Amino acid sequence: MRTSVRGTLAGAAVLGALLVPATAEATPGSGVTGVILSKTTLGKTDYILREITIQPGGGTGWHFHDGTLYAFVKAGTLTHNDADCVTQDVYRAGATFVEPKGADKVHIGRNLGSTPIVLDVLYVLPTGSPLAEDAPNPGCDFQ
Repeated sequence: MRTSVRGTLAGAAVLGALLVPATAEATPGSGVTGVILSKTTLGKTDYILREITIQPGGGTGWHFHDGTLYAFVKAGTLTHNDADCVTQDVYRAGATFVEPKGADKVHIGRNLGSTPIVLDVLYVLPTGSPLAEDAPNPGCDFQ
C-alpha cells in the first residue's frame, strides 16, 4: 500500500510538471549598479530618486516598470531598445527621457560606448512595487 501511495504521488508530480506551462527566462542585467539617493511615499505612490551606472558593454536586461520613470543622462550614451526589436533611441549626456509603465512596455538599456553611463532616474511607482520587473528577451538578436 505504501509503495502504491508513493507511486501515485510521484506520478501526480510528474503530470503536474508536464501540465505547467514553460516560462521564458528573464535576461539579467550586467555591469549595472544603482544607489538610491532618496525615497518618499505620498499616499499610494513611491517617489524614488536613484543614480544608475552602466559600465561599457553592460546592459539592464529586458524589463518593464509598474510606474513611470523620468531619466536624465549625466554622462555617457544610452542605447534604449523597445520589444519590437526595431525602435532604438540613443540618449547622450544632457538628454532626458520618460519610460512609460506597463508589461507591454518591455525594453532594454545598453552601453555600447567606451565610457560609463550615469543616469539620474525618478521612479514614480505604486507603493511597494519593485524598481523593475524582469522580462524575457522578446526575440531580438541583441542582449
